[in-house]
Amino acid sequence: MLVCSRTNIYGYPAIMIGLKLLFGLVLFFVFIGGSFVKAYGFELYTDAQVYSEGQPLLVYGKALPTEPIIIRLFAPDGTIKQFNQITADSNGDFNQILIRWPNATTNYAYGTYSVEGIDTKQGISIRADVKFAPSSSLTPIPIQRNLITTVYAPQTAAVNQTFRVFVQVTSDGLLVTGSPSKVLATSHVHLPSGDVIDLSNSFQTLHTGLFYTDFTPTQEGTYVFHIIAYDQGTISQGSTATQVLKQSIEGISNQIIKLNTILDATSDELGKLKTEIQGFGNVLNTSQNSVTQANENMNKSVSSMSESVKNLEAASGQFNSLFLPVVALIAVIIALQITILARRR
Repeated sequence: MLVCSRTNIYGYPAIMIGLKLLFGLVLFFVFIGGSFVKAYGFELYTDAQVYSEGQPLLVYGKALPTEPIIIRLFAPDGTIKQFNQITADSNGDFNQILIRWPNATTNYAYGTYSVEGIDTKQGISIRADVKFAPSSSLTPIPIQRNLITTVYAPQTAAVNQTFRVFVQVTSDGLLVTGSPSKVLATSHVHLPSGDVIDLSNSFQTLHTGLFYTDFTPTQEGTYVFHIIAYDQGTISQGSTATQVLKQSIEGISNQIIKLNTILDATSDELGKLKTEIQGFGNVLNTSQNSVTQANENMNKSVSSMSESVKNLEAASGQFNSLFLPVVALIAVIIALQITILARRR
């Protein structure tokens, strides 16, 4: 009896290919299953969610037996405040007092902190947020980050003149640490034309949590800088507007200063002219006084001449009153002499 088996184009029986596929699937599911067991075999907890000064922060959990565990504490600004490495016991349990909370200072400020556990063998990381507050009472306190973005830009600018935009990002009052390309990854500016320019790769770090970018406007109108900050799963947004003119306020101010200089020079010239006019007025007043004085002197002279004429008239009258009797007397004397001479002849 002849038995025939089905083969593929490579000459292998189909049953052999099926067995290989089945074996491969078994290995795949075993591997995936083992991975899920390992992934869910790591757990991390804290003994509370809210802590106050002096209280210990207890971290505990479950891992694979004798597995090294790294535990870190992150401040609200993303900096590492504590770093411990422990080993799980033979049952996979671990616990560690990570920190006893000190008095609140600028180094340990109130806010939301993150506890991170890293399973070094599996490469798994788990985070849990806790709150450091003035009181750890049972009053519900939301475990959330207060991320604030503040944008500083000039109110006015000029076309084709570069100006600088500053951004400050804080988390619970602390400046956020990180690359501006990540912290401000989706920031942009809205142009007067309606277009949008991406600023994600434009920012530079001035200081921790302080960033800046230099921007050159090419058209008049209002530019709106929309800054979006992202830190540890929290998003914050801030915006500001700059009015771009043909000429900057500085140029206008310089023109005003120049105009003021010209006005000051004109005022000085007017002051000099006023002084000269006042001098001319004084001369005119002096001349008028002289003319008035001369007029008064002429009046006095006329009055004196009038008095002299009157005196002459009076003297002439007196002379006539005296001269006529004398003439009459002389005539009488001459007549008497003529008479005497006539008798003698």
